[in-house]
Amino acid sequence: MKKGILLMLATFTIVAFSFRNVVIENYTADVTKSEINWKAYKVTGQHEGTVELQDGNLEFTDGALSGGSFVVNMPTLVATDLEGEWKGKLEGHLKSEDFFAVDKYPTAKFVITKVAPKGTPGDYKVYGDLTIKGKTEPIDFYANVKEENGAKVATAKLEIDRTKYDVRYGSGSFFSGLGDKTIYDEFDLDVMIVAE
Repeated sequence: MKKGILLMLATFTIVAFSFRNVVIENYTADVTKSEINWKAYKVTGQHEGTVELQDGNLEFTDGALSGGSFVVNMPTLVATDLEGEWKGKLEGHLKSEDFFAVDKYPTAKFVITKVAPKGTPGDYKVYGDLTIKGKTEPIDFYANVKEENGAKVATAKLEIDRTKYDVRYGSGSFFSGLGDKTIYDEFDLDVMIVAE
């Protein structure tokens, strides 16, 4: 009799949890409030600038980050550490075939494939696929998500190896004898996505 009651309670518990409501929410990125800052390095110094988010979204399951995707508008890439002629030359070069070929590849895209909570609220390890110049490679990084005034604010720092995306100009990994003209393979992105 006791076994029967215990079995019935166990079955009821399993059924109850099976029908638990899972809350999935989608937040759309506000491109006017979101920011992407880049920084690239060479033997003789560095350059930095911005590029604009074209669109994107964040998905939350029961309040926790669970997915999302983002599209970057590559022709909006600008340098912020230079002015005048040198600024125009650098921006033109970065948009050319030597680097990101923005006429042929006007967008870059990131799609989240997996999210692992890091134990403290809002902290995650994010895994996904990054596409630049038509080439897709896996990437992972740490991110933090906070809620501010009803919006989700996600921040992350990414280090990207440009050579994986066929951006090899000035790379000491592929060309010898570059000396102080060497441009390092990795560049950094500081990303802030505001989604509502």
